[in-house]
Amino acid sequence: MKKLITRILFTIIIVAASFVLLFPTLQNIKLGLDLQGGFEVLYQIESINGKDKVTNDMVDSTYKTLVKRIDVLGVLEPTINIEGDKIRVQLAGVDNADDARNVLSQTASLTFRDTKDNLLMTSDVLRSGAAKVSADEKGSPVVSLSVKDKDEFYKITKRVSGMEDNRIVIWLDYDEKEDSFAKEGNKCGSLTDSKCLSVATVSQGFSSDVIIEGNFEQEEVQNLVDLINSGSMPTKLVEISSKSVGASFGENSLEMTVTAGVVAIILICLFLVVLYRFAGLIASVGIVVYSALTFFIFWLIGGTLTLPGIAAMIIGIGMAVDSNVINFARIKDELYEGRGVKSALKNGNQNSIGTILDANITTLITAIILFIFGQSSVKGFATLLIISIFVTMIIMVFFTRWLMRWFVETGLFDGKPGLFIGVKSKDIPDVNHKEKRTKYFYKNLDFVKNRKVFMIIAVVISVAGIFSLVKMGLNLGIDFKGGTAITLQTDKNVTEKMAKKDIDELGYSMYDFSKETDGTYSIKINESLSKDKAMKTEDYFVDKYDASTDVGVISNTVKAELIKNAILSLIFAAIAIILYVSFRFKFSYGVSCIVSLLLNVLITVSLFSILRLEVSSIFIAAILSIIGYAVNDIIITFDRIRENVKKKGKITESSSLNGIVNNSLREILNRSIVTTITTLIPVVCLIFLGAHDIFEFNIALLFGLVIGTLCSIFVASQLWLEIEKKNIKEGKVKKEKKKIVVDEIDELSIKGINS
Repeated sequence: MKKLITRILFTIIIVAASFVLLFPTLQNIKLGLDLQGGFEVLYQIESINGKDKVTNDMVDSTYKTLVKRIDVLGVLEPTINIEGDKIRVQLAGVDNADDARNVLSQTASLTFRDTKDNLLMTSDVLRSGAAKVSADEKGSPVVSLSVKDKDEFYKITKRVSGMEDNRIVIWLDYDEKEDSFAKEGNKCGSLTDSKCLSVATVSQGFSSDVIIEGNFEQEEVQNLVDLINSGSMPTKLVEISSKSVGASFGENSLEMTVTAGVVAIILICLFLVVLYRFAGLIASVGIVVYSALTFFIFWLIGGTLTLPGIAAMIIGIGMAVDSNVINFARIKDELYEGRGVKSALKNGNQNSIGTILDANITTLITAIILFIFGQSSVKGFATLLIISIFVTMIIMVFFTRWLMRWFVETGLFDGKPGLFIGVKSKDIPDVNHKEKRTKYFYKNLDFVKNRKVFMIIAVVISVAGIFSLVKMGLNLGIDFKGGTAITLQTDKNVTEKMAKKDIDELGYSMYDFSKETDGTYSIKINESLSKDKAMKTEDYFVDKYDASTDVGVISNTVKAELIKNAILSLIFAAIAIILYVSFRFKFSYGVSCIVSLLLNVLITVSLFSILRLEVSSIFIAAILSIIGYAVNDIIITFDRIRENVKKKGKITESSSLNGIVNNSLREILNRSIVTTITTLIPVVCLIFLGAHDIFEFNIALLFGLVIGTLCSIFVASQLWLEIEKKNIKEGKVKKEKKKIVVDEIDELSIKGINS
């Protein structure tokens, strides 16, 4: 009893510690634009004359200039990412997107002025990349400037040396209306609080390269060098896409999505406890620990939490639960074979670990591909999915297994399989009296008998899907179509007719209008608005409807890149998965797997075409997630088929294969149903309770998860059966690869000592 109380207290402490870790982490985690409002812009970096090639040095200098400008804006924790010859800037919490846009997009301007703010020289007198870190005679760090126009430089410095106040002030992005040395003089050289970079005393005219001295630290000198070079680099920023989100939109989205997540977790835990009793309770403990650890790791790496990220986290819970469901199904199988609770736990753990590893690795493949080819919020989704997979292996596999074994060792569940995992004692045969298993599920279901009917249905659906796509196409969002999305939040009633009239008045063409479930209005136009036009459009709706207005712009350049990345990500995911499945199983499994996956994707995409649901960049994340989940299902199905083939030995008759496939599908059907339900619970909660921004994402998951489960049973396994039957007829049957099993460490038993 004392051991049991100790274990219960330990478990309570673990749960409490998880909550203690979770809440501060959520409070301090960096939120994306869609959760707290702000401004995002993607710039194409071009040379000033539009002809010179943009070099890495120019991109790097532009990046550093933007960092400096954001410091002036006072934005906390900005996100700036270099994407080839583009730079994406995300400024969460910015109230005035117009001001931020103006400050960021101006060409870097380095000027030399006197202390009365009169312009003396521009960066034209310096060479490109003129500033370098150097050292004076004492070894102290200084800035060396390489002068290009030495005559002009001598003329100006000679004149300044004769002034009463013989100092030159170096400015970055000087604004005649706002900046002055009289106001900034005390902060000049701080490099973080002022655009005044340095002030130098000039005692004589200089006709050669010069140095800037001061009581500099090495890091300060490097920062000053970077800033001077950024001001003299011949680059300009061309805005190719932008998005602004009002704070009210963000707060509303965050509240709705978190509510959906909490409800989903509670429902999953209740479902597991009802279905698996104590084992379900341990799995629920694992969910709490898993959630806390996943968010904590994401915070540690400085991740930015977005709506798709929260969706990845919540959906990841369903996937994490699957690891336990696979394990529980194996434990129950052992009990139905007549094992005791302790023996069933040990054997079930050993038999399930290989399947769990395969299922998580294939999902990891899709997540990594998403991270490589995804942009912005899609990368955040992929990051959280990758973290979820690793935490799943640590918590939902090893930790929950250890915790269950720890409680089982107390003897509390000896002779109580119902309390332990929901198995009735009457269904457990007495092997000592040579009783055999009597509890089988779905004994009358014959999956193989009507396999040709399933295949015909699959072909018909595929043809219908292709016809729909050819005839109707897809309802592409601005991510893939290009254009501008305008979102209004106002107390006034706006009709489609009114919106069209407004857009016509602005001189654009509207192609879509909708009123969302949260009371906001969405207007989409064909034109990709420039910076000035986007600001004018926003001001128009603010003045007319007193609306909180968000404007998102996607140019043709961004559209083309998104389409290319979407196609590449799907191709590479398919290739990687078929290679992995073929390596771990056999080529026949790999071919069956990829055909089933393609059918799953085709049907899901076709449903989006028929129902006219919008396809955006996050839809690609949904498709790859569907592929990951579907592979998970197929791997588990194939793993059971492979295991039963191995038990059967060499197979020479087709009828034997029929029995193997039927038995395998019956054995995993319960697990497939439970896993689908636990994964659909958070998806359904997000559809009905979550933010509208990820509605289509969740609908895609809903379609894909259900279709994927059906395809693994009625397509993948049946296609494998047809291939193997053909191999038997042609005499190509090969011995199955030995399954990899990771054994748990057991206590060493020595006769006469502990046995």
